[in-house]
Amino acid sequence: MSAVVVEDVRQAGVERKARRHVEQGVGRGVERHLVLVPTGRDAVLARRAGGRAADAERVCGAAPTMRLTRFGRLVRTVLVAGVIAVLGVGLAGQLASASGDARTITVHAGQTLSGIAVRELPELSVTDGVVELQVANGLSTSQIHAGQQLVIPAH
Repeated sequence: MSAVVVEDVRQAGVERKARRHVEQGVGRGVERHLVLVPTGRDAVLARRAGGRAADAERVCGAAPTMRLTRFGRLVRTVLVAGVIAVLGVGLAGQLASASGDARTITVHAGQTLSGIAVRELPELSVTDGVVELQVANGLSTSQIHAGQQLVIPAH
């Protein structure tokens, strides 16, 4: 990790007086340069190296890290978002099917929706069972007829 700072670099042969004038805004002979200054852990390692440039580069790691361009960051972001979306859709599908498999029955003559609810969904009250059957089958009333196929939701 490093920070960029502005540093005055004196040209060869320029006296101290010229530097003072530049600081006051008068004169020439001092140029401003941007330099990288180690911060954080790198600063501690550079300090331990005793300020020697060669040792500091060896300790801090002279090889610069690879940087992604703006397009590279965009591609990486899109790929990560795509993977997350695919995993989310797959997980949602697994959760939907993990709730149990619905089964289908055929209504016989004389059967009622409430009778089927009592027999097929014993863990629910009769009214809750009828409502579950109506929702699962898209029924607006409790009227059913013989031969009709009903989906029994899993609980």
